[in-house]
Amino acid sequence: MWHIMKIYSSYGINDFVICCGYKGYYIKEYFSDYFLHESDVTFDFRGDKERITIHEQHAEPWRVTLVDTGLKTETGGRLLRARKYIEGDTFLMTYGDGVSDIDISSLIAYHKKEGKKVTVTAIRPMGRYGALTLDNSLRYVTNFHEKPLGDGNFISGGFFVLEPEILEYIAGDDTTFEREPLERLANEGQIAAYLHRGYWQSMDTLRDKIKLGELWEKGDAPWKVWE
Repeated sequence: MWHIMKIYSSYGINDFVICCGYKGYYIKEYFSDYFLHESDVTFDFRGDKERITIHEQHAEPWRVTLVDTGLKTETGGRLLRARKYIEGDTFLMTYGDGVSDIDISSLIAYHKKEGKKVTVTAIRPMGRYGALTLDNSLRYVTNFHEKPLGDGNFISGGFFVLEPEILEYIAGDDTTFEREPLERLANEGQIAAYLHRGYWQSMDTLRDKIKLGELWEKGDAPWKVWE
């Protein structure tokens, strides 16, 4: 999650809403201590009151809102539960299990140019994930298939740009965002596809975790777009 947030932050996006579910308290504890862990600090126990002095700090300039969205809530339902923190403006959304060297500024500019309610990053990996069907211009999504057998088609790499009205397409906690809402938006011609031909990798398995960890340890992580 920190890596994904660093990708966004490198493009000047520092206001985050995290939809917490299973073991969300670990995420809350992490961010509760993050600023302190990334700073030089003096604890002064002399006298009647403990005094804490923060010196040089190295934490990112982030504003992080952590929302308890339930243990069994589907992806659409989680967005709906976070509504009051994201409603009113165009916002970006991605999952917590994929990293990329995607150009976020170009993604946002493309979304504004196309004028659709949704822009999804379309990638072409080895073929383990759901597919997007694009029109002949490769600019618009005509159908959205949730995780069929890999066949070399374009798939959703996450990294969405969304207009606030997409929340009206979500019925409740049981709504999977990638099904009814995106299928309906695709039928309405309201999903633009931003083609990303660079690096993208999910972390769905232990093998993925080991692979990404090795790249990071070697200093050869393609998704590290920050200094």
